[in-house]
Amino acid sequence: MSIKEQHSFWGSLSPLGGLSGAGLLIMSSARLSWAVTTALGIFWVYGLTSFAFSFLLSETGRKFLPKLGRIHIFTCMASFFGSVYLLLFWILCPYAAYEVLVPLLLIPLFCSGSGTFERIVSLSDSHTADVFDLISDAVSQAAILAVLLIVFSIIREPLSYCSLSFPGTSQGMVVIMYFKAGSLFPMEIFAASAGALLLLGYFICLYQYSKSVFFPGEDEK
Repeated sequence: MSIKEQHSFWGSLSPLGGLSGAGLLIMSSARLSWAVTTALGIFWVYGLTSFAFSFLLSETGRKFLPKLGRIHIFTCMASFFGSVYLLLFWILCPYAAYEVLVPLLLIPLFCSGSGTFERIVSLSDSHTADVFDLISDAVSQAAILAVLLIVFSIIREPLSYCSLSFPGTSQGMVVIMYFKAGSLFPMEIFAASAGALLLLGYFICLYQYSKSVFFPGEDEK
């Protein structure tokens, strides 16, 4: 199956299908506040990078875009917009930005390796897609990864800390909900990366089962 025919969620390059977003799911899902900050960064980087690069692939932009090294230009653009997002968030809430500094720095690399660049180039070469089609595909990829990250954190944080948090205040996060702790709640193992891997494995099992039931055509192709 070609890259441009890949399904955003069920395809082999999707966050769960190809584990392209596994690193962010593990690092940023311990707290909902981290997940929200990272999810906004994903939308920012994926959306603006795809828009800017789609312009360079247009008839006007092709005059300035070299034929060789386009993936490097795409990665540099993603890194630029990622840096702008980090700077803006650092100005608004320094501690919240500091807590997710590494995931925010990695978002441009995930954007470059997610297949977004290949899809944009394939659609632009076909001359059948406009800028909206090029951007919507990248935004759908970002939306899937962002939603998975937030859902993952909503499950993981209560199991780890008996709470749900949101980015803000001078402390970097504000706790918006507490849960009563019991003998098995919280299970602190889920606060560590090992616990995140256990949850991720459970998610992948559900994903593979659902894929075989509801979308078997992806494997056949």
